[in-house]
Amino acid sequence: MSARVLLVLFAMTFASLGFAQELNCKVTIGHDKISGVDNEVFNAMQKAVYEFLNQHKWSNDEFQTAEKIDVTVFINLTANKVNNDPEAYSATLSISASRPVFGSTYTSAILNYMDRDFSFKFSQYNSLQFDDNRVTGVDGLSSNLTAVLAYYSYLVLGFDYDSYSPLGGSQYFKKAQNIVNNAPEDKSVSGWKATESSRNRYHIVDQILNTRFEDVRSYWYTMHRGGLDSMFTKPIDARNKILNGLKKVYQVNKENPNSVFLAVFFAAKTEEFVHLVAQAPKNERGQYISLLTAMDVPNAAKYNNLR
Repeated sequence: MSARVLLVLFAMTFASLGFAQELNCKVTIGHDKISGVDNEVFNAMQKAVYEFLNQHKWSNDEFQTAEKIDVTVFINLTANKVNNDPEAYSATLSISASRPVFGSTYTSAILNYMDRDFSFKFSQYNSLQFDDNRVTGVDGLSSNLTAVLAYYSYLVLGFDYDSYSPLGGSQYFKKAQNIVNNAPEDKSVSGWKATESSRNRYHIVDQILNTRFEDVRSYWYTMHRGGLDSMFTKPIDARNKILNGLKKVYQVNKENPNSVFLAVFFAAKTEEFVHLVAQAPKNERGQYISLLTAMDVPNAAKYNNLR
């Protein structure tokens, strides 16, 4: 059994004895912008995505019910009849996930991201199928639905496992990269190629697995296991460990400006950093605020308000 599972077992002694799949995922399909389609199609889509995420076996580990990773997925359909196909849609996908913090009822965000390059085909009466060894499938648009869902499922697992052991999520990030390397091909499918954008699915996992960003992943582990999981017993030491570790992330950011991986990192962690800096003595905050405003520019005002 993995270190991740053992740690959560220890932290959550009230867990059920029954085993379950890895994700506890809530799914919502937004379709306000779509007309001329029976609502039953959207109900079927929501049910199919829900079952796919929650019932697919994403790892070789056994998760007890209380260990499952909480995930929320919102697919907002923005247009239909892509390629003049009545079953094809363009959409955005928002995904958030969290893991428990030892000794508390608090959960810490590990992913909070919106993907705007999402198009797919959904047939109401067909079940969703996915095979790591055959990502592309027969039809590119149909395969893109399960490919994107699987990609983000592996990212969630990767970030979760990285938070429990140093670089522990590598096997799942590599599975996500395998999907990128074998992504569906269709003129309406995007988000998988390096040349399409510097901030898409390709570059997220490419940077996560690149040794240039290994210090960020090491800090991710330190932040969770050495920091957040110790907040209940050693709050000051835990806070200092998290905040002082920002210097390592700053150096990576300096060497890799405009990194999409770091953007994903801060999208999940901004609110925690704001809370942690607010707890620090005022005469110590400036150094941390300077680091955070330089790295997390979109949220600079939140940090500066703490001065």
